[in-house]
Amino acid sequence: MEFIKDFLDVIWNVAIAITLRDVVDIILLTTVIYILITFMRETRAGQLMKGIILYLVFYLLCNQFELRAMTYILESALSVGLITVVIVFQPELRRALERFGRVSSNVLAFGAENSERSTLWHVAINEITDACESLSETSTGALIVLERTTKLGEQIETGTYMNAKPSSELLCNIFYPKTPLHDGAVIVRDGMLLAAACYLPKPQKEELINKQLGSRHRAAIGMSENSDAVIIVVSEETGVISIAEDGQLTRGFDKESLRKVLREKIQIDQNDTKKIRKKSKTDKNDGDKKAKS
Repeated sequence: MEFIKDFLDVIWNVAIAITLRDVVDIILLTTVIYILITFMRETRAGQLMKGIILYLVFYLLCNQFELRAMTYILESALSVGLITVVIVFQPELRRALERFGRVSSNVLAFGAENSERSTLWHVAINEITDACESLSETSTGALIVLERTTKLGEQIETGTYMNAKPSSELLCNIFYPKTPLHDGAVIVRDGMLLAAACYLPKPQKEELINKQLGSRHRAAIGMSENSDAVIIVVSEETGVISIAEDGQLTRGFDKESLRKVLREKIQIDQNDTKKIRKKSKTDKNDGDKKAKS
C-alpha cells in the first residue's frame, strides 16, 4: 500500500507542476512524432529506421564486448552513413519537404481566393464533369490535372500551350483517340485549360501499384505524389472515373459525386457559387422574356 501511495503522490506532484506552456509543448511534440510515424509508414523510411536501430544495437554490443576492429569499422561507416541516407532516400525527403511547403503556402494564401477565380473554377468544374461523363460512356481514356498550390510549369512545358476556357466539347475533342493531343494530360490552372498532351512523372513506388492499372492511372498517381494537384482519370478499358490525390487513387465516381468532390478539393467559395447560380437563373429568365416578346 505504501508503494501505491508514493506512486500516486509522484503523479499528483507532476500533475500540479504542469503549466499551459508544458501542455502546448506536449501537443506540439505529439504532433511532430505523429507526422514522422505517418511519413515513415508511407515510405521506405520505415525500413530505414529498422536498419538504423539494428545498426546501433550491433554497435553497442561490439563496443560492450570490446571488439575493437568491428567498433572501428562501424564508427567509420557512421561518418558517411548520413550522406548515403540523403542520396538513397532523396525522393522521400523531397516529398516531405514539398508537403511542408504546401502547408506553408496554404497558410500564406489563406483568404486569397477572389470572386473571379471562383467563377472560373465553377464553370470549369461543370464542363469537366460533363466531359468525364461523356468520355466514361464511350470508354474514352482521359487524364485531367487540376493545379492547386504547387505550380506545374515543368509539366506544362512538355505539352502544347492552349490557355482556353474549358468546355465539354473541347475536352472530348482533345481526348478523341485520333486527335494529335489525346496522348497525355490536360492541365487546368485557375479554371483555364492551360495545356494539353503534357507528360507526367512516374510514381515513386510503381512496383507496388496494382498491375491492372494502366499508364494513365500510374501517371496520375505519380503526379499526385509530386504535387498537391487533383488528377482525374477516365479508364479506356472500363470507362471508370477515378481521382488521384496525395499518392492515393479513388475509383468509381459518377458525374454528381465527381462534381461534389472537385468543388470541395478546389475550395470554391460557396457564396460565389450561389451568386453564379442566381445570375444564371436571371440571365435565363431575361432570355425567356426576350424570346416571348
